[in-house]
Amino acid sequence: MINMSQAMTVKIKLNPNELEEELITLSSLTYIKTVNSLVSEMVKSKEITKKSSKDVKVSLNSSVKNQAIRDAKSVFKKIKKDNFKNVPILRKPVIIWNNQNFTVCEHGIKMPFVIDGKSKKIEISATISDYEHSLLNKASKVGTLRVSKKGNKYIAQIAIEIPEPINTSVKTMGVDLGIKIPAVCCTNDNEVKFVGNGRMNKYVRRKYNARRKGLGKAKKMNALKNSNNKEQRWMTDQDHKISRDIINFAIEKNVGIIRLEKLANIRKQTRKSRKNNHSLSNWSFYRLASYIEYKAKLVGIKVEYVNPAYTSQRCPNCGHINHAKDRKYDCHNCQYNGHRDIVGAKNIIYAPVLDGNSQVA
Repeated sequence: MINMSQAMTVKIKLNPNELEEELITLSSLTYIKTVNSLVSEMVKSKEITKKSSKDVKVSLNSSVKNQAIRDAKSVFKKIKKDNFKNVPILRKPVIIWNNQNFTVCEHGIKMPFVIDGKSKKIEISATISDYEHSLLNKASKVGTLRVSKKGNKYIAQIAIEIPEPINTSVKTMGVDLGIKIPAVCCTNDNEVKFVGNGRMNKYVRRKYNARRKGLGKAKKMNALKNSNNKEQRWMTDQDHKISRDIINFAIEKNVGIIRLEKLANIRKQTRKSRKNNHSLSNWSFYRLASYIEYKAKLVGIKVEYVNPAYTSQRCPNCGHINHAKDRKYDCHNCQYNGHRDIVGAKNIIYAPVLDGNSQVA
């Protein structure tokens, strides 16, 4: 049996003091300048550098120098593949350590810096949640530590691989994604959960849309860009919360398989009212589905994608096609009635799996 693992990045907020900020800033600038310098040398000679850490005369640890050389070689290979048409210059300050040169402690991360010509490990205070600690403890492989500045915050990103747990349950849950109700879950035991608040989502997006129109008329372009970024961050946060609630419900009900509709080209295929036009055009169903998928993998739940045809119109009792009226579904053939989105979630459970590799007999 092949042990599968999932690659992910753990993001941790650092809380450096003034001296530590100076060390990070100086080392980051030196690192990125070193990479750019090495790339420039390789472009001139059109050959991969043979330099080692001893040949790179900068105030960085030897392990960090070696990482800079690897990064420079990677950039050069891409330039060479493009026939030297475009030579990028890296501008964002960043510094990277390999997994043998840092240690994650309970309330901080130890990382080496060059101080007065000597390498010294310093523990920088960090905000590390229990969840982040649990991910690091479960990791089958720990990769590099990357430290960069985002706004006024210093962020540490640790690459890890998590072994995917094996879930033998064949209990299946269909998830119907939508605008009015972001997600409706239904298991094949008819256990139902409504997730998210569609009205609140629409209200917030209308508010941001109205604000952007006002800023556009006033030609305040920077404020307009910031407003859009803020809305995107809010929407991303909502998707994380919705996907987490879905996975928690699946764990609670011992679900082994989650099925989702493959909502390709939904903006073209769906009839939209003027009221829902902005909501549908701006909401990323793909992003929400991807969050559900990667969170499911972490707990050993398989995700399958099904054909979305008629899932909200087919009667789950007799199979006849009926058009729902708003949220209410009535079957004219067998008199079955229910909530349209619950009907959709039920039909998703038994819809054809697109890759044909269904886990249900």
